[in-house]
Amino acid sequence: MRKSTPMAAAGGLSLLAALSLAGPSLAAEEVTDLDAVIVTRLASEPDRVPGLTLITEDDIALRQTVFAADALATVPGVSLSRNGGFGGVSTLRMRGAAGDKTLVLVDGVVQNDASSPNGGFDFAAFDLADIQRIEILAGPQGSLWGSDAIGGVIAFTTRELDGWRVSAEAGSFGSQRGSAAFGQVGDSHAIGASVSAYRSDGVSKAANGTEADGLESQAVSLNGRYSFNDQVSLEGRVRYSAFDAETDGYDASFSFGDTADQARSRDWSGFARLKAAGWLGLDQSLTVSLYDLDRDNISAFSSSYSARRRSLRWTAGKGGPGDRFAVLAGLERDETEASLSNGDRADLGSGSAFVTGRFTPVAPLTLGAALRFDEPDDFDSKVTARLTASGDFGRGFHAEASWGQGFKTPTISQAVCDFCFPSGPSTGLKPETAEGWDLGLSWRSGDERVVVKAVGYRLEVEDQISYGIGRYVNLERTLTTGGSLSADLDLGRGFRLHAAYSHADATDATTGQPLLRVPEQSGAASLAWRAERLNAILTLRAEGEQTDSNPSTFSPELRDGFVTASIAAGWRMTESLELTGRVENLADETFQESLGYREAGRGVFIGLRLRN
Repeated sequence: MRKSTPMAAAGGLSLLAALSLAGPSLAAEEVTDLDAVIVTRLASEPDRVPGLTLITEDDIALRQTVFAADALATVPGVSLSRNGGFGGVSTLRMRGAAGDKTLVLVDGVVQNDASSPNGGFDFAAFDLADIQRIEILAGPQGSLWGSDAIGGVIAFTTRELDGWRVSAEAGSFGSQRGSAAFGQVGDSHAIGASVSAYRSDGVSKAANGTEADGLESQAVSLNGRYSFNDQVSLEGRVRYSAFDAETDGYDASFSFGDTADQARSRDWSGFARLKAAGWLGLDQSLTVSLYDLDRDNISAFSSSYSARRRSLRWTAGKGGPGDRFAVLAGLERDETEASLSNGDRADLGSGSAFVTGRFTPVAPLTLGAALRFDEPDDFDSKVTARLTASGDFGRGFHAEASWGQGFKTPTISQAVCDFCFPSGPSTGLKPETAEGWDLGLSWRSGDERVVVKAVGYRLEVEDQISYGIGRYVNLERTLTTGGSLSADLDLGRGFRLHAAYSHADATDATTGQPLLRVPEQSGAASLAWRAERLNAILTLRAEGEQTDSNPSTFSPELRDGFVTASIAAGWRMTESLELTGRVENLADETFQESLGYREAGRGVFIGLRLRN
């Protein structure tokens, strides 16, 4: 069996660094062509938002990316931990913060699992079939989104389609995927729907296993929008997803390896939003959102959990993305309910008020600020703030900076001390807090064919909640310092090169030990080519070694670094029909995202896309 070595990973990373080119496979014009981003709450021009990375619909289509985790793993400062390919529990860490400290949104609706002990989000089978774009805002964002947004926020926006699309794909590991979508957009209305399904025989999730563990997933979404007049409009969306994954874990004797374990999840989310433009001189909106999750873990230690979240949000603001001055204020009420290990249910709620603004005192300089007050029902209130600055300084140079605070309220499981001995609620437990900053400097050539960017950051988390001797307690203080180099180069003749290199020093500041599952070095590069009817992209991803936990011994060990490559191509046979093909893990590398769990070898996939 071939194994990735630290030397191989270091070689791949050195190659990326030597290129001095960076960025996930995103063309510069794709970013600047977007009118505004919404993850900032106040709609803003993308190039004026420090810490922002965008993954567009065009980028997803070019790489033929199936699941969100694979697209996000190439973003600087983001690391992926996956317990085996094809549906293994998948967690994303931003800037070294644990996976439960990333807030995940779909159309503005929070998706984090309130019934899990740490309240994180599992990216195991998040299909991108109906996703238009992904916005990643790194660093503490408590002043914008409240609890959980410590490492950052990942916001998915689903597609509003005018026309129809159908696609189908099949390939290695018995994999099959299909999707269909249609929509109609008029002057005063829009309506649409989409459906997608995926299945695969998979591979053994345990690295020491022999039997394949499969995955099946489905997603359905419905959307609508209607304008009553020039001022008042109503819009809404409902999205349902489900997945069934065979997993590996521990048998009755607590030995790790092949088992008949299964993980099942059913969730739906949706929102309804009433907008009133210019009412009392302000653009106002009232949003009601719901999220509902049921999951089952079938094993020698079976369990079932459910979570419900309800949110009510009112906002009022003035000013658009390109205006000299813009401001947005809002009130929110969020209520969550989840089941516990003994079958009982518990709930948590929080009210909040926030204001965020942007001001351009002189043409090259844009300043931003945000302030938020959160008052959880069962914990002390918290005030968080954020400051940003962005400006052009001539000759193609652009600088940006941000400072922000974040916090994370104890989850329902932590608050009631589920799994604690002796039983009884937690006492004295307080929210985790965070503070971080970043500085960025970029240069764009006069012909806009070259964009180079360097970013440095620092993130400190205090009072991190841990499970101590039978109880949850505030113990840890973690610190991550790091940076990234990125660039985008138009080579001409349809070729474009993108690459990224990241460095992260993530430690437990109390013990000085490195944090688990945060590689010190990582990088990605892609070479894309476009012609009138043909397109292709070669993507390289590399990670250095990282400290992990051995699932058999539970002791810290080093997971080897790795380098993987993939290639995707499309041929537009007619204006409506495209033949697609891709090869994942091109060199058939044997590697692990998480220690003890297997990833898939080389896979070949062929498909068709049809649209009007």
